[in-house]
Amino acid sequence: MNALSRFDTNALAHLNRALIGFDRIYNDFENRHVNSTTNYPPYNVIQHDENNFEIEIAVAGFDREDITVEVDQDQLVIKGRRAKSEDDTKYVHRGLAARDFDRAFTLVDHVEVGEAELTNGILRVKLIRVIPEALKPRMITIK
Repeated sequence: MNALSRFDTNALAHLNRALIGFDRIYNDFENRHVNSTTNYPPYNVIQHDENNFEIEIAVAGFDREDITVEVDQDQLVIKGRRAKSEDDTKYVHRGLAARDFDRAFTLVDHVEVGEAELTNGILRVKLIRVIPEALKPRMITIK
């Protein structure tokens, strides 16, 4: 059993009242661990090298117009909203999910979101870590 499933949400509400000014930390914790009950849509995180990553999300049945990729401060938010169809299709079996989704990823410092592309039902979003020169190790000459 996962330890996170044993949290008492009422206790977390009391903790939130005690942490005045730390609302964002509490909300981030709650959104990531308490309210995260879905694993839809499935995704992969791929590391190509030390500074280049890629997120792959399975979005079968979604068109480019149905998907938004947004960067908001330290969050990469990917949303899928399918237009409601008025067809009279009767499914004998429906194995492809047709529900909307929101998937958020927290970006660490110095990670920039690159391009996104949709191919064969897989959305790929490139992430690049760009460390400023001031933060890179440097050699000091001895006089």
